[in-house]
Amino acid sequence: MKFTLPKLNFTFDALEPNIDAQTVETHYTKHHQGYMDNFQILVDKYPELKNLTAEKILTDLEKLNINNIDRTKLKNMGGGYLNHNIYWSNLNPNNTKDKNLIKKINRDFGSIKKFKEQFTQLATTLFGSGWVWLVEKSDGKLDIYQLPNQDSPLTLGHKPILALDVWEHAYYLKYKNKRIDYINAWWNLIKLI
Repeated sequence: MKFTLPKLNFTFDALEPNIDAQTVETHYTKHHQGYMDNFQILVDKYPELKNLTAEKILTDLEKLNINNIDRTKLKNMGGGYLNHNIYWSNLNPNNTKDKNLIKKINRDFGSIKKFKEQFTQLATTLFGSGWVWLVEKSDGKLDIYQLPNQDSPLTLGHKPILALDVWEHAYYLKYKNKRIDYINAWWNLIKLI
């Protein structure tokens, strides 16, 4: 399968003043592109992977007959590719409130406010680089996960819903070491809830 970057439904400057145009452009055209390109190179090494979606590769990663070094690289590069796909889709300024998602958040966290507090706490306390996720588990309940590096909730059997990239490349040009300022700005862009 030939992987492609999802087309952004907004211009690089559309997320201003929350995320600056230079960060969006670098993040999308360098980091996201790099993960996709390296993932493609790895997938092309294995004929049995060529017809699988990126989601299927990550979901079945432990079952695949590949060496451990490439398995780790597939996890990192495939995770980086798919994680960013979700991240950008969450930031689409044309998104509208998802009433069903809001109902589930209220059910599982008590309120939107409590959910945001828990999510923000996990994002601010994640050591090093990684992601914070709102996921739907196999039982239909929502949960928040703090995952290191480019780990994907798909490898845990969870459906990713909301992704916050807390790698420094996502915010350092504008916010330097003030991760909390980036997190608060990111919330300004989330239209689903």
